[in-house]
Amino acid sequence: MRIPLAREGYPFIIPLAVLTAVVWYLDSRFAFYPIHFFFLALTCFVLWFFRDPVRIPPDGEDNIISPADGKVIKAERVMDDRFLKTEAIKISIFMDVFNVHVNRAPSSGRVVEVLYNPGKFINASFDKASLLNEQNAIVVETASGRRYVANQIAGLIARRIVCDVKENDMVRRGERFGLIRFGSRLDVFLPIDVDLRVKIGDKVSAGTSVLARWTS
Repeated sequence: MRIPLAREGYPFIIPLAVLTAVVWYLDSRFAFYPIHFFFLALTCFVLWFFRDPVRIPPDGEDNIISPADGKVIKAERVMDDRFLKTEAIKISIFMDVFNVHVNRAPSSGRVVEVLYNPGKFINASFDKASLLNEQNAIVVETASGRRYVANQIAGLIARRIVCDVKENDMVRRGERFGLIRFGSRLDVFLPIDVDLRVKIGDKVSAGTSVLARWTS
């Protein structure tokens, strides 16, 4: 049976769990009463943060699904000079520390580029974070030749972007492709002819919520 935890969490979870057990044992002998509750709460938080629940994408290959859990803070037409080199629909999703942070592919296709850019760690809810923060973008081409971008952006607390795919890898809609530790943002760039299905303020879930639909 699969344990619903992201593998990237084990280097944090295991040492912290051991430390918590040691503190709990010492606390029972030397009466450092509040300390073991602090470490227990910290362990529970880290377990909660690295949860990786099973997600089943909705039927329909035309559905472009959310790559992240969180809140939609931008959904608008922009000029994308960095990735698609044309006008695009930009959807920004802000993830706080309580969201699931596993990222999933919005649509099936082939990874044509993986673009990593070191940067700052500004609050990910700010617009300038899209330009200045550390980030990692995957550019995916679908079977029909359309391209989209999923850009992982580190935040104020996030200090590690994990991307599990490389150029020429195939990704399936809803498949896990990475993770960002401890609060972050994910920007999606889509062709302007998609049928947008979300608006600012919507709460979305990775792998299940429909952001837009490919149009014929």
